[in-house]
Amino acid sequence: MIDPFKRIARKGLFMFDPETAHGMSIAALKSGLVPACHIAPDPRLSQTVAGLVFQNPLGMAAGYDKNAEVPEALLKLGFGFTEIGTVTPKPQAGNPRPRIFRLVEDEAVINRLGFNNEGHDAAFGRLAGLKGNGIVGVNIGANKDSEDRIADYVAGIRRFYSVARYFTANISSPNTPGLRDLQARESLAALLSAVLAARDEMAANSGRKIPVFLKIAPDLTEEGMDDIAAEALAHPLDGLIVSNTTLSRDGLKDQRQAKETGGLSGVPLFEKSTAVLARMRKRVGPDLPIIGVGGVSSAETALEKIRAGADLVQLYSCMVYEGPGLPGDIVRGLSGLLDREKAASIRELRDTRLDYWAARNV
Repeated sequence: MIDPFKRIARKGLFMFDPETAHGMSIAALKSGLVPACHIAPDPRLSQTVAGLVFQNPLGMAAGYDKNAEVPEALLKLGFGFTEIGTVTPKPQAGNPRPRIFRLVEDEAVINRLGFNNEGHDAAFGRLAGLKGNGIVGVNIGANKDSEDRIADYVAGIRRFYSVARYFTANISSPNTPGLRDLQARESLAALLSAVLAARDEMAANSGRKIPVFLKIAPDLTEEGMDDIAAEALAHPLDGLIVSNTTLSRDGLKDQRQAKETGGLSGVPLFEKSTAVLARMRKRVGPDLPIIGVGGVSSAETALEKIRAGADLVQLYSCMVYEGPGLPGDIVRGLSGLLDREKAASIRELRDTRLDYWAARNV
């Protein structure tokens, strides 16, 4: 926990509405006002996942850098990778404001942004200008008014193939009407077939195969998880991201803000998303990569995701409360936890609490 941030910077930022504060944080990263985090590389944290070498397992989730404005600045905070987007083919304004709400007592956020972004061309132009070789993934989605949503995902693969290190097909946002219907088995099969065929065509033409992940919701039934696992294994998908925001409001202290519609993220999502992660790991077996997201606020919670079956982890909302020093704290903390566990590699600890989390009824 970063006391100076919590005392001064957070208090200052929280004087502004959440969306304005978010814009200010992007501006600060662009300007270089946020200092880089200098962490000595720890080989025990490095691993190869989906053919990519990650220097550490912590990533910035999609939703923060929607328009690819600050990927390199985010990597300098200590993240091992970052994910831009969600980007849609055409620019769209998203839902009316206000559309982000802080639940300070719960260290949570509710958003109903609705894939607000500047579109493919704007994000592509910025990614094409990057000079570093850090891992930047591209999270792709469909326009709200699209007549063919699957075609929008295919367009994302084609547009960003030359600049993405990996892709995420986001079918789990609760803020685009009908989007989560793509998680139904027949629709998912059609989506994965089209997206992966486009990826394979681009790979054949370019000579480089870009991994594709599928991001799913935490609000799935057991049958829904069965269907997703079956389709993930039936197609040459490179991994899953578990999970997006939740529609659940269970156990929240801030009952006033809890009435807002949208997806909930932050600390209250940790247990639910981790249980779904473990159940998906049980279903897909040990080989398919999984990125765990939801409520990661410390080295301990990051490692718990890995113990529950994740290869990599991502965060976003908890940085709203802990500040830009959080990724560095987590990465250093993971090294300390490996010392404590006497582990030669973080990979050794994956699945060590798989059964516990898979059995959790949350």
